[in-house]
Amino acid sequence: MALQGPIPVTFAMVFPHGCYVVGEVEPVKDFDASSNGRFVQARDKQTAELVWQVAVMDGDPTLKPAQKTVAVKILAPVQPVPPQPMPGLPFTPVEFDGMSVTPYVNAAGRLAYSIKVHEMHAPRPTAQTTPNKAGKDAA
Repeated sequence: MALQGPIPVTFAMVFPHGCYVVGEVEPVKDFDASSNGRFVQARDKQTAELVWQVAVMDGDPTLKPAQKTVAVKILAPVQPVPPQPMPGLPFTPVEFDGMSVTPYVNAAGRLAYSIKVHEMHAPRPTAQTTPNKAGKDAA
């Protein structure tokens, strides 16, 4: 099979309704290397980058409450900083670049996905077309 390892995806494929930061960016613990109260941060198996994690809420209105919050792993040499909060919004909108998903079977025996990204940033403005005003575009 040609697909091996993480599957590249786009932000729009995973979060077509957007997503919002609902937790702190935290280092992911390497459970095999950590012992006796000594914390060792996990490194990605493919890139050897440090692994960080942030909880995000999916903006999809059709999801059940238990499905809305997911953990996104960020591969970065230093702790990523979430975008600045937007006035008037209870949660901070966020987008990710360099995304991949890895399917796995969770403890309940259900298919789940591990989401890894390389960059976290504020949403980019979308291009919106505005109607022409009474022939102003005519040359």
